[in-house]
Amino acid sequence: MDPTVIVDNAPAYLAGFRMTLQLTLVAGAGALVIGLVVAAMRVAPLGSLRRAAAVYTELLRNMPLTLIFFFTVIVLPQFGPVVPIGYWAAVLCLTAYTSAFVAEAVRSGINSVGVGQAEAARAIGLTFSQTLTSVVLPQAVRSVIPPLINVVIALTKNTSVAAGFAVVELVATGRRLAQSNPADVVMILVGVAICYLVITIPAGQLAGVLERRVAFAR
Repeated sequence: MDPTVIVDNAPAYLAGFRMTLQLTLVAGAGALVIGLVVAAMRVAPLGSLRRAAAVYTELLRNMPLTLIFFFTVIVLPQFGPVVPIGYWAAVLCLTAYTSAFVAEAVRSGINSVGVGQAEAARAIGLTFSQTLTSVVLPQAVRSVIPPLINVVIALTKNTSVAAGFAVVELVATGRRLAQSNPADVVMILVGVAICYLVITIPAGQLAGVLERRVAFAR
């Protein structure tokens, strides 16, 4: 095992790292937007909205991410919509899958706010959307941010599934390097692991700090 193989292939690692980080940021932003909408539907006064959101979250949360990729890339085109294999297919699948976990995290935060807060808002004439955005969500932020960071950490690791669908991120980079350097497979995988840790460890530390601050604030 030659540790210099990591340094020698630094440009390849950097390219894979950038793709993994880009998938995490783009899919994470999309998942946050969709997750907020789905979470609002979960607590909406209309039963049809609550049921639709519940089906969405339960279906995606309990389905393997690899199966979602296969369905999007292989099955869905047979019914009309064609999603090109590669980057945008990965973004779509990761966004949809992660949004279900974001929605559950936000819904838990909403439920942590006292019922009296919403009742008081309605008593002064605020609508459901006004109550949610102006009263409930601002109070729920403290308890929502730490689990959302954990969702982002999971998303970072989930980007590895894209390696099987023509996206050259960290895992795909490691696989290519291993094929061209069979004698240094272990060190190549160590390099891949280090790249993931560069993202996940700071995020995990940030989650810990926020959790302590939330606990202190309470």
